[in-house]
Amino acid sequence: MHATTIFAIHHKGRCAMAGDGQVTLGNSVVMKHTAKKVRRLFNGQVLAGFAGSVADAFTLFEMFESKLNEYSGNLQRAAVEVAKQWRGDKILRQLEALLLVMDKNTLLLISGTGEVIEPDDGILAIGSGGNYALAAGRALKQHAGEQMTAEEIAKAALTIAADICVYTNHHIIVEALD
Repeated sequence: MHATTIFAIHHKGRCAMAGDGQVTLGNSVVMKHTAKKVRRLFNGQVLAGFAGSVADAFTLFEMFESKLNEYSGNLQRAAVEVAKQWRGDKILRQLEALLLVMDKNTLLLISGTGEVIEPDDGILAIGSGGNYALAAGRALKQHAGEQMTAEEIAKAALTIAADICVYTNHHIIVEALD
């Protein structure tokens, strides 16, 4: 997945998710600078971010929120059910996106291959700048973690990724949960 970066962290009892605003058409044209790729779901109790095709992401957001409602906000159960449905359906299997979802207790990556991954260190990142943001976020948490909040680490990790990745811009949106 390219043309975006999403970063999420659980840190000191809070959680934050950040995404950049760049929408790239193909590999060469920036079409928009202010897209919102991180959303609040389930009455503001869940954060979700996507990397990949926008239409595919909206389909997955709707599917995920429907499963959240069906399973009374149980993030892990909803994520597993979305992954099963996504992987098992011939049409959905063609969707090109990844999702990061989190609530105050859990952070997960959901893929169309049926993967539901919970990180060991409370940090995940996806998209073209994902590895840059992940490395920056881990370093910040390890070396400046006591001085920085989850929101500050998320924004700084995205800023560093945007400095490196041509598919990630500096229009950063950060959402947080207590």
